[in-house]
Amino acid sequence: MSYLSPEFALVFLGFLILYWGLVRWPRAQKLSLLTASYAIYASIDWRFAAILAVFSTILTGLMALSAQRTAWRRGICGTGVVLAVANLAVFKYYDFFREGIQQLAAGAGLHWAFPALDILLPVGISFYTFQAIAYLVSVAKGQCEPARAEESALYLAFFPTLFAGPICRADNLLTQIRDTAQKTILAPDLAVYLLLSALVKKVWIATWVAENWVNPLFANPDSYQGIELIVGMYAFAIQIFLDFSGYSDLVIALALLLGYQLPQNFDQPYLARNLRDFWRRWHISLSSWIRDFVYIPLGGNRHGWLRSQVNIFTAMLISGLWHGASLKYLIWGGMHGLGMVAQNTLEKVTRRTPSGWISAVLSFHAVCFAWVYFRADSFQDANHFIAGMLRTDGPVTLNVLAALVALGMFFVISVYARRMQELLVRGLAATPLLIKPLLLAAVVLVLHLLGPSGVPAFLYYSY
Repeated sequence: MSYLSPEFALVFLGFLILYWGLVRWPRAQKLSLLTASYAIYASIDWRFAAILAVFSTILTGLMALSAQRTAWRRGICGTGVVLAVANLAVFKYYDFFREGIQQLAAGAGLHWAFPALDILLPVGISFYTFQAIAYLVSVAKGQCEPARAEESALYLAFFPTLFAGPICRADNLLTQIRDTAQKTILAPDLAVYLLLSALVKKVWIATWVAENWVNPLFANPDSYQGIELIVGMYAFAIQIFLDFSGYSDLVIALALLLGYQLPQNFDQPYLARNLRDFWRRWHISLSSWIRDFVYIPLGGNRHGWLRSQVNIFTAMLISGLWHGASLKYLIWGGMHGLGMVAQNTLEKVTRRTPSGWISAVLSFHAVCFAWVYFRADSFQDANHFIAGMLRTDGPVTLNVLAALVALGMFFVISVYARRMQELLVRGLAATPLLIKPLLLAAVVLVLHLLGPSGVPAFLYYSY
């Protein structure tokens, strides 16, 4: 069930009435939220809910509880982390590694054969697996005590974060779940603003950009001139930002209406001064997770400059592979890793951090160029698209000038986005209560008229 569908809106409104009707009984309220989360997940495929319950929730909960008051706390939780990673590897990466090992073996003159398995890939498994790992590590370090079964289950299955994050930590979401105080709706005016923002970003602009620029250009790059493909590269950069940040706005709003505060996941990433700054602003919950649970455990910067560069590159490769079991994602992550190593090398030589407008422009184009590998259907298709960017023959069939003007407008809006949000939220706060649902309904109606038919899917649902 898509969070943008009318069916979900009706179900969610009905659930809110039940949910807040249980406000005097916090445990019953949590159980209703847990039930709703599993019901939403099972509505896509009941096997997804079964995999979440058996291979993640029960496993994670048992490991955490088994580690309570024992000298083997770190060992037990470490075993849980290994099993969680193994679970993710089987469901998401088995075929990728099987094919890779067979190709390496064939290159060495060996004829190894591993059985091909038709394995179901649950939506959101990468996200809730990382949350499970964060929880187990927190228990292992003594940063939090094991939660009750229904609380740890809700932490992993919480439906606003289940499909595509943000990736929450135990000290954030689980702490709120364990709180026994009566909940209240948090920042209702901000929630309304975020709902409107999500609709505008995803339903209208991101979908229009995808249908008119990104999809046609990536589907058939031979039909377009190089300048059009270059603009298509920019278009996908804008599409994926609006799509994913729109999703984050939506689920943060849903969580606020349920009385929960989720972490910020985007902070105008295309205004970043350099690549390191970009990853502080893009998919913040993932980049901070990679830093804390991959880069630092690998040694971080504790073993010298050269080793830290190897750790950065390895962390970015893992970040790329996390997005999908494909060579193109590995290349995408590797490009970001090499870019950050190059930046660090320049800093070491010049003793200055790149932070001027030239660095910002170069970083933006490096990010856009890497997005081609992320968007293309395969590594080979990405190379073909990039080769086409040099083509100068043939007519220009798309309005390139208008697209470049729109790109400029996007950056202008990005510069003032935070101020605009403050003003709009303040305006909503001054709006009479009865007017707010009418305003939301009016925006939905306008977007229904301007936007595409049907319910657009979110890009990150597939990662």
